[in-house]
Amino acid sequence: MSSNRFAKVAKQVSNWGRWGADDERGTVNFVTPDVIRRGAASVRRGQVFSLGLTFGAEGPQIGQGGRVNPVHTMTATAGPLTADPDGARFSDDVVTMPLQCATQWDSLAHVFYGGKLYNGFDAATITADGAAKNGIDKMSAGIVSRGVLLDVARTKGVARIAPGTPIGPADLEAAEQAQGIRVERGDVVLIRTGHITVFTVDQDRVGYMRQMPGLGIAAVPWLHAREVAALATDTSAVEVYPCEDPALMLPVHQLCIRDMGLTLGEMFDLEALAADCATDRVYEFLFSAPPLRVTGGVGSPLNPIAVK
Repeated sequence: MSSNRFAKVAKQVSNWGRWGADDERGTVNFVTPDVIRRGAASVRRGQVFSLGLTFGAEGPQIGQGGRVNPVHTMTATAGPLTADPDGARFSDDVVTMPLQCATQWDSLAHVFYGGKLYNGFDAATITADGAAKNGIDKMSAGIVSRGVLLDVARTKGVARIAPGTPIGPADLEAAEQAQGIRVERGDVVLIRTGHITVFTVDQDRVGYMRQMPGLGIAAVPWLHAREVAALATDTSAVEVYPCEDPALMLPVHQLCIRDMGLTLGEMFDLEALAADCATDRVYEFLFSAPPLRVTGGVGSPLNPIAVK
């Protein structure tokens, strides 16, 4: 994609000023009380699915870009609460980890270009103290909505989509048609590629982290037109990698986060949910994934929940 084409798409999908000059929430603004009620109405069985990876030394990180797996340290294992040797004791612990080392949201300060963040905020507002604008703490009301799973891998009849395969509008609409559902304004869309099993089943961290299927640039205007509130996938980058154009690094991140204000979620484990959806043919659910209120954070670890 040429720089001119990239700029054209950026202009097409821009939501700068749509919710006011001070907005720091982006497309999460599509989640209205009516949308939340629609999500709640999709709960039929009360079945709960956790979509998060565990946070521990066994995580997917390979040290790339300074990201490592969590380090869990016990600071007390039998701390005394009384002088009585047989009395009450307590345990306590500490976790040290990058905020984006496993299942997580990117904040709207995570990726930018041209010296500007989403909604035109100056990139200089990101300092050693964190992101003064578009930080993950600005999502303190949480991300709760109707969730829609688009099982692109199953629609294609494969267990996994091959690394380096871009997913475009035709793939998303084929999944909608096969599943009998349509993505609507305010939905949180979860896209299954099956790639996470490279890590969870094959236990191949390098294969999982360094190459993957994912969204191509052509999918970005589709997400904008459908007015999606947030998007997550089972890969570590959401978008296809290696990138479609070697001259553009993470173009989907740039267009979605910086221009559209679309929050992206990565490393969601969608396998159990997808299997259940394939069984009962219901691909909608109540989705809840509140980020931690990390002041100035550019991401947040998660345990996303789908309730069917």
